[in-house]
Amino acid sequence: MHIEIRRPDDWHLHLRDGAALAAVLPYTAARFARAIVMPNLKPPVTTTDAAARYRARILAALPAVGPFANFTPLMTLYLTDLTPPAEIDRARASGIVFACKLYPAGATTNADSGVTDIRRIDATLARMSELGLPLLVHGEVTGREVDVFDRESRFIDEVLAPTIARFPALRVVFEHITTARAVEFVRTARDGVGATITPQHLLHNRNALFDGGIRPHYYCLPILKTEPDRAALLEAATSGNPRFFLGTDSAPHAQHTKENACGCAGMFTAHAGIELYAEAFEAVGKLNRLEGFASDFGADFYGLPRNADRIRLEKREWRPPASYPLGEGERLVPMRAGEPVRWELAT
Repeated sequence: MHIEIRRPDDWHLHLRDGAALAAVLPYTAARFARAIVMPNLKPPVTTTDAAARYRARILAALPAVGPFANFTPLMTLYLTDLTPPAEIDRARASGIVFACKLYPAGATTNADSGVTDIRRIDATLARMSELGLPLLVHGEVTGREVDVFDRESRFIDEVLAPTIARFPALRVVFEHITTARAVEFVRTARDGVGATITPQHLLHNRNALFDGGIRPHYYCLPILKTEPDRAALLEAATSGNPRFFLGTDSAPHAQHTKENACGCAGMFTAHAGIELYAEAFEAVGKLNRLEGFASDFGADFYGLPRNADRIRLEKREWRPPASYPLGEGERLVPMRAGEPVRWELAT
């Protein structure tokens, strides 16, 4: 059994930098034509000039032959309390910056420089709205009094809904949604609001974190949620609704930084970045809707042409290794390490 779909795009991806970038980039480039690249490096990518330099490093790390050479990184800026509207003008004029990312301060990996109060950047959001530059949001509040499983819902009420109301023309992507509440919010929101969904949130609920003991390689932010939440995400992804599209949130971390007393949040999925989605869609008999979710709806949201070439996925079980090289002697553990993945990309 096999399927062919238009080559997909990844609308939420972490590539890191340096040796780690060179190690993980080929996995994405083999599967996806384009990717929205996250800006949460150290230091973060806060200016258009920094985005251009990072883009050059990504292109230099691409293998020169095969499908990898045709990969296009789509750059983003990291918003801070001090991001000026003039930087939005430079970003839009550059032709290489396609969105700006809102990290609530302290919400996730390298988010310490993020926005402390979204109203501090109202002038910047207004300029983004005027120029049509999308806002990508990590949808969690970070107060210590807020339960980790309630962070997304509180973000909708306290940050996202008011912001969308204040800026009715602002295009917004609610990234890596994890709850039935977020699904319903996006489904009923005004025009110009979309969402990405990760493979881990389609395939696993929070029990995966504790299956036989603490499983640090299933720890990501936003954290895995309940089985009803997972079911709602899967229904949304496979519904054919163009508001929902693919974003892996693949996030490489060295093995030793995951397997310690204060492990990093993030799951590496780029090695099977389209295959895992095929597995989820097949589970509910909706493989015929994978192409729209993976290849069409994100491009349409960003106003970019759909890709012309195609990929082939074959129903053939394979097992990722226990770890992959991450450069400079480091290793990373992928999702499903040593366990079966039921679809494989044809080479």
